[in-house]
Amino acid sequence: MRIAHAPSQLERRPRAVAIGTFDGVHLGHRSVVRSAIDSGLEPTVITFDPHPRIAMGNRVDILTTLEHRLELLAEAGVAETLVASFTPELQRLTPDEFIATYLVGTGAEAVAVGPDFRFGQRRSGDRATLERAGLAVLEVEEIEAVSSTAIRDAVRDADLAGAAVMLGRPFELDGVVVTGDQRGGTLGYPTANIAMDPLLVCPRYGIYAGEALGHRAAISIGTNPHYGGTERRIEPFLLDFDGDLYGKRLVVELWERLRDEAVFDSEEALVAQIARDVEATRAATRPV
Repeated sequence: MRIAHAPSQLERRPRAVAIGTFDGVHLGHRSVVRSAIDSGLEPTVITFDPHPRIAMGNRVDILTTLEHRLELLAEAGVAETLVASFTPELQRLTPDEFIATYLVGTGAEAVAVGPDFRFGQRRSGDRATLERAGLAVLEVEEIEAVSSTAIRDAVRDADLAGAAVMLGRPFELDGVVVTGDQRGGTLGYPTANIAMDPLLVCPRYGIYAGEALGHRAAISIGTNPHYGGTERRIEPFLLDFDGDLYGKRLVVELWERLRDEAVFDSEEALVAQIARDVEATRAATRPV
């Protein structure tokens, strides 16, 4: 997939453009994208960064980094994506100015958007505005009860099966492996300590089963209370993995919550519990 950062970087050609933030690229988003792909025109996405609500000064726990969002759009079959910086200048564009610059200017003939789509200054443009500009507004199959907000709520509550149903895949943590306390290696279970964007949503603290790099993973999310920790740590132990992950990006699927964090009477008791967590991880089932 080709990625552009300005309309001028896209060659003008007949396009079907799917427009949206697409945070999470969930089943509802994929339905919008699929309409653009099925049109027979060049399937193109316009997405925004940062998240418009964040740019407007609101707190939003996002589901995916921009990098992962683009990867998921590419997997969905999008040919080109324009990442539009959600700046004050873009916010001040009237609907007609947005259409002229981002749609007509890139050759768009058809547009796929969600049912509540609004755009332009003060969100004054809608589907009817697009039609009046001579653009075909494609039919999009509405996916009931699926939204980024509902997925965030499910993830926070550790309802990973529910989140996976709406996403069409397991929920994922995404970050870079950094140096941690290195206690896991001394206990026989070396973990990767993930530094994650603080804007990304994270489930409640506990021990989880999942997968990373094709290996099942037992994942600790929390403060390591047994050692008196206070900062949040995300530490997956990749089963049957031998390699150096420091400095590398790691995407971890979360499948199910195994238990709460706990303080143990001894280090031996902690190690015995980790062994049980590993066995539970081996038995875990991917939610979709």
